[in-house]
Amino acid sequence: MSNLKVALQLYTMRNETARDFSGTIRRVAELGYPGVEFAGYGGLSSQELVALLAETGLQPVSTHVGLDALQDDKLDDSIRYCKEIGCSFLVLPFLMPELRTPEAFQTLAPRLNVIGQRCREQGITFAYHNHDFEFERIGDVYLMDHLLQATDPDLVKLEVDVYWVAYAGLDPVSYLQKLGERVVLLHLKDMEPDQSMTEVGKGTLNMKQIWGFAQARDLWGIVEQDYPKIPALESARISLAYFGITGKQ
Repeated sequence: MSNLKVALQLYTMRNETARDFSGTIRRVAELGYPGVEFAGYGGLSSQELVALLAETGLQPVSTHVGLDALQDDKLDDSIRYCKEIGCSFLVLPFLMPELRTPEAFQTLAPRLNVIGQRCREQGITFAYHNHDFEFERIGDVYLMDHLLQATDPDLVKLEVDVYWVAYAGLDPVSYLQKLGERVVLLHLKDMEPDQSMTEVGKGTLNMKQIWGFAQARDLWGIVEQDYPKIPALESARISLAYFGITGKQ
């Protein structure tokens, strides 16, 4: 298994995991990925998933958990499962449209701080994952700025999706450098000239500098294709090859 910190977001493989979760995890390991980021657990208990991870040698880097599962007793359950499988990062991946306003962010921010505090007490880092809507300008500032300013930087970190930053019209490298230590994970997907998604290294984004940012800070880079144009496993293999990692073919 490679020492490079490259993981696969299993949302990429959602059609495959829906049919055969454990078998898909085994195939991801065979590709040579060192780690995975979860988007659901395939109905497995934490003990069953620990056994599968041990079998495959995959590291459970992080997990995406929706806002509904991050409140009250559900938050305790989400943190507990995350801890039991040895996952270091719990990530909020998405916000519904009604929450995408400065006013909603002001209400949401205290909730995120509480989630971050609860996670930190259990040795887990809480992070927020961006899309493009956070870069809508509200006056002279981005919607994302409202969230960053209203949340505690020690409790609410960022998983920056470089594709969506670029899609919104920003330079991902400059934005990462601006955020600095608040970034704890990167989502890596490349961009075609028509702004559609493509595999890492096959598009127009400066992946060399983006990956350099991750390596300089010892961060995990997490490959994702929201809508692969080719079979998902092949898409994952092509992206992984950018990093010089090859597994069993």
